[in-house]
Amino acid sequence: MPRLYEVGRHRALGLLQAGLPIIEVSIRMNVNRTTIFRLRQRLHDTDTVSDRPRSGRPRCTTQREDRNLVRNHMNNRFLSASASSRQTRGRNNQRISENTVK
Repeated sequence: MPRLYEVGRHRALGLLQAGLPIIEVSIRMNVNRTTIFRLRQRLHDTDTVSDRPRSGRPRCTTQREDRNLVRNHMNNRFLSASASSRQTRGRNNQRISENTVK
């Protein structure tokens, strides 16, 4: 089953507010009916449908640096991940690993 992203969540809520039953919305959105039920419940409980923050290690590069990495690799497709990681510095001028580049 496909993941329901934020745009799809708002679309599903619009269908629910239009009066469609949960089963009909789930068929139209191609998701399980439990997903739609939980989405409606989350909106009722928290007044939002966006994802909550998750735990995990903080990113060592910003979104802008990620875009620059992609742009550099599109311009030079034969640049290896290790060479790119040596050339790029992350937040606070720290080195980034090859896995970050991959």
